[in-house]
Amino acid sequence: VQLAESGGGSVQAGGSLRLSCAASGNSYGGYCMGWFRQAPGKEREGVASFHIISRVSYYADFAKGRFTISQDSRKNTLDLQMNSLKAEDTAMYYCVATMGRCDGRWSVASTFDSWGKGTQVTVS
Repeated sequence: VQLAESGGGSVQAGGSLRLSCAASGNSYGGYCMGWFRQAPGKEREGVASFHIISRVSYYADFAKGRFTISQDSRKNTLDLQMNSLKAEDTAMYYCVATMGRCDGRWSVASTFDSWGKGTQVTVS
């Protein structure tokens, strides 16, 4: 499956951005999809994940209450709504997917075998 992110950009602290991920090459059925991010000089970290069938979502502690992951069936995308953005949210954000399960391992990068090229989010 190929993943393509969009929606990144520059925003002031306290602002919002909505990232979208479009998948091609396969159906969404059976997928666990999500978002990771990596800031310069830092480890890649899981942001949020969403299982397409069970519709269960998982969030990193830093994302809870500020970020919302969802599937837009009309546009056939996986979206990440980010509110109350902080400077420390600045990073490259990657869309990820796997045909397997991700509960218990959703924040582990090796769980996901498909990665997008990333979209930059800069918060100043």
